[in-house]
Amino acid sequence: MRAKFTDGKDEGALRTIGEVSAALGIKTHVLRYWEQQFPTLQPLKRSGRRYYRPEDIALLETIDRLVNRDGYTLKGAQQALKDRRDTPLAGQHPDHVAAELAPELSVDDAVTHPGGEVPAQVITRLKSIRSTLAQALEA
Repeated sequence: MRAKFTDGKDEGALRTIGEVSAALGIKTHVLRYWEQQFPTLQPLKRSGRRYYRPEDIALLETIDRLVNRDGYTLKGAQQALKDRRDTPLAGQHPDHVAAELAPELSVDDAVTHPGGEVPAQVITRLKSIRSTLAQALEA
């Protein structure tokens, strides 16, 4: 199941807890409780508000599927997610995967490249990383 957002925001935009709650059909208090139970679920917190990244939402969808459709207990879901994280690339935060896949490339180096252009080699590598991340998230 993919979250259905009808707010007109970009797919990669940060979402508030209310927006995520409405899209997933999960009460806000349950989302806050899951943050306590699943340490990998760490939305950004600014001025007392929670902002969920796309990877946080994907994790919430997985937790919801495990607990509410597949019949896992919270401990069982925690273990299933841990087992999934122990496999290469699966379930990892995209920044961690990118660092593993391309430690020799630096986004800062690309951004500060003379003339403001990103070298073709960097673009090719980033496309490869994006593809690998998409495959890992589907697993």
